[in-house]
Amino acid sequence: MELSNYFKSIIDQDLCSVVICDLEHKIIYMNPAAVAKYGKRGGADLVGQSIFGCHNGKSEELIRKVVAWYQESTEHNRIYTFRNDKENKDVYMIALRDEAGKLIGYYEKHEYRDVETGKLYQFDGSTAEQER
Repeated sequence: MELSNYFKSIIDQDLCSVVICDLEHKIIYMNPAAVAKYGKRGGADLVGQSIFGCHNGKSEELIRKVVAWYQESTEHNRIYTFRNDKENKDVYMIALRDEAGKLIGYYEKHEYRDVETGKLYQFDGSTAEQER
């Protein structure tokens, strides 16, 4: 099995939305969580479209500025972009690089700050916390 299948599976299983863009700012992939979250804006039909169709002029300016910053150094890879108190999450833009470190795109990463309410190792939804 190709390694890329593993990476795609990781992204697809993430409960947070992941929208991946190339350097032309075209959406090249949305995981299932992103398709659902952005369903009212077009969902899966957004793939192949410009990310700027979903953002205002100020956001477009900031996205372009971040990408230029990524291109300045291979050490520039993550930047905090937004706090959403209503959803208790922080949002970041993350650089995507090839094996040589060349910038190939970017994605938006959502990190929710809610404490997990499920029990440890609760396999069937009804068992109590498993002992270690």
